[in-house]
Amino acid sequence: MTMPGHNTRQSGFTLVELLLAITLMAMLLALAYGGLRAATRATDSGQRLLEETGKLRVTHQFIRRQLNQMQPLPFDLSDDMDETRIVFEGSSRRIQFVAPMPGYLGQGGPQVQYLELVNGDEGLDLIFSHQLLQGYDPNYMIEREPIVLMEGIGGAGFEFLGRDETGELTGWTGTWEFPGALPVAVSLDLDLGEDSRTTWPMLIAGVKLDELASSQTGAAQSYGSAIRDMIARPGEQPQ
Repeated sequence: MTMPGHNTRQSGFTLVELLLAITLMAMLLALAYGGLRAATRATDSGQRLLEETGKLRVTHQFIRRQLNQMQPLPFDLSDDMDETRIVFEGSSRRIQFVAPMPGYLGQGGPQVQYLELVNGDEGLDLIFSHQLLQGYDPNYMIEREPIVLMEGIGGAGFEFLGRDETGELTGWTGTWEFPGALPVAVSLDLDLGEDSRTTWPMLIAGVKLDELASSQTGAAQSYGSAIRDMIARPGEQPQ
């Protein structure tokens, strides 16, 4: 029985308590959402870094492999009176040579391969083209859509190591002046830019065919001589 004039307090939350609870819940949800977004960004950033690193590693290994396997097979003739058989062309921005392609792409024999640094949307792009040596047509190589190996490069350049007339190694140079012979080694240095989180390992690839690669006196050798030299067993003199 309630005494007259006595106020009883109803059970439940007051408006102030309800607003305080909603505010606290909103703060907790905002913190949780912020943590989730940070974790998602970190995951996405890590995934992109893995993809960039994987692409860089594959590109680096591919170029090194192709340069290691260069062959002294002519793909063109020079325009001078001597009509030198061209087996390698190189400048700081581009190289062209003959080598086998990996896997099923190697069907049909050696291929003329072309690497070039061209201006892209966000810097330099490294592009690659290839065509079978048999029936090689320079115009077809130009008309084909190239494969983009790397994009957004800040700076880059090829360099070449050769030998002089006495067989001594010369210094590195950005232009190859002996199209009838292979260089001893080729280097490719890429600056991926300040925004890149990856670094290009300096690539220096030595040509495995050492005797032919370093012999500039063999520039005018015939296609048949090059083949015989390549298949000669170690210690055997080519016929």
